[in-house]
Amino acid sequence: MYSLRPTMTVEEAVAHFSPDQNEVQEVYSEEGEFLGYLTVEAIAHAIHRGELTRPIVEYVVPEVNLPDRQRQASSQAQLRAFFESPVCQIVFNALYDGVYITDGAGVTLFVNQAYQRITGIREEEVIGQHMGYLIKQGMISVSASLETIRTRRPVTLIQTIRNSRKIIVSATPVLSPAGEILYVISSVRDITELIRLKHELDSQKLLHSDLPHPDQTGLEDVVLGPATRSLFRLADKVAKTDAKILLQGETGVGKSMIAKYIHARSSRANEIFMELNCAAIPGHLVEAELFGYEPGAFTGALKQGKIGILESAHRGTLFLDEIGDLPLELQVKLLKVVEESKFMRVGSTEVRHVDVRIITATHRDLATLVREGLFREDLYYRLNIVTFEVPPLRERREEIVPLLVSYLEKFNEKYKEEKTMTLECYEWLTNYSWPGNIRELANLVERLVVTTFHDTIDVGDLPNFLQQVFPQAEPTSLREAVARLERSMIGKAIQTHKTTRLAAEALGISQSALVQKMKKLQLRVENEPEASK
Repeated sequence: MYSLRPTMTVEEAVAHFSPDQNEVQEVYSEEGEFLGYLTVEAIAHAIHRGELTRPIVEYVVPEVNLPDRQRQASSQAQLRAFFESPVCQIVFNALYDGVYITDGAGVTLFVNQAYQRITGIREEEVIGQHMGYLIKQGMISVSASLETIRTRRPVTLIQTIRNSRKIIVSATPVLSPAGEILYVISSVRDITELIRLKHELDSQKLLHSDLPHPDQTGLEDVVLGPATRSLFRLADKVAKTDAKILLQGETGVGKSMIAKYIHARSSRANEIFMELNCAAIPGHLVEAELFGYEPGAFTGALKQGKIGILESAHRGTLFLDEIGDLPLELQVKLLKVVEESKFMRVGSTEVRHVDVRIITATHRDLATLVREGLFREDLYYRLNIVTFEVPPLRERREEIVPLLVSYLEKFNEKYKEEKTMTLECYEWLTNYSWPGNIRELANLVERLVVTTFHDTIDVGDLPNFLQQVFPQAEPTSLREAVARLERSMIGKAIQTHKTTRLAAEALGISQSALVQKMKKLQLRVENEPEASK
């Protein structure tokens, strides 16, 4: 053992300790008098509290249990011998998941064959290297091992390998009896592989259905998931009747699609399906569009008059979307149709009969409108024989990927493209809330197909507001905080100025520096070809 002096600071004493052998140091006064022992735990405690300049005499204890120290050193030696043994390598190399082992300081000791297969990093590149060096060299984006050493707790994070492949790393510390971190063992899984398996499972859930396949109804865009399977099963049953149906749900959830599905499964399937959006036409014109009008019924009317949508849908199905926006005065005339199948054209006294099935839909709460006097109660109960509550897309996440695939195929065919989407992009969009529901999803896919310059659509191609899908925790390092600030400022500059040249001027850096940062952050400028960057 080395002898220490009581006036030495904690910082000076650290150099006299080695995790492999020196757990305890004797302390003597300037006169050579034995004062006691300084333990590595005391040093670690002082460092943790930031007391590096304090004299070590404040941490000296009169005695320690040396036999326990010897047993601990023996135990640590056995553990190190195990990690370095051929048996250990055989066991870890037999695992499908990657394994990465460092010592308590963050120096790489071992990587198994699965880790090399998943990441493409060879063991000769990392053995003996500190994790901080690997980050500096750009091999990995962050280190779970260093974070575990810092927090002394298990850590799971997403790591980017050489700025492309993403993996999930779960690091666990191996502690000595005294609480010292001896090793950090990390398990590694390929995110792409996990996403693929997840999507396969989701697809299997969608396949198990006793309903007719959408192709049999002519509605190829219908996707059945756990949240909508019961809805379509009920639709299949009531389609065989002429019962009035009310579809309720947010805008864009697919109410029109469900109405067409019901029509396609009904006895009227060979007749016409007519649709009128009551909110898309000015109130004074809705009556003429719905009921038709006689010649000269009003200023601007056609000389020969006009057959209304209601009459055109004779023997078929009439779908009235946004029925909650129908003016009160027209609700009386619609009630007559619902109750007696009778109506009169605008400007006519002749009562006409019509055989039509009426399906209505709204994103508004009709019961509330009834209480507020904005919707007739008698009409509400006549239309509300069977009610469908269509859930929003954020509650039907299993359907998002199949819908993305379906619309990607549709718009590829329309625009003669061959675009594909990465699994990471599919997963990213699965975590988006989709406030505009299916309509927003279709709009986004069409936008990506026509604006991207390459055949593979990735996360970096998504609009800026979609780049922040995942909730962000507090940054764990200065490096991460700087990266987040860069992403935010660059994203806002690109959104404002539209081109890398103008954005670079606004940020006060060169265009080439901005492009390099954008590549690193996986950001792209919409409508700006790669060549110009």
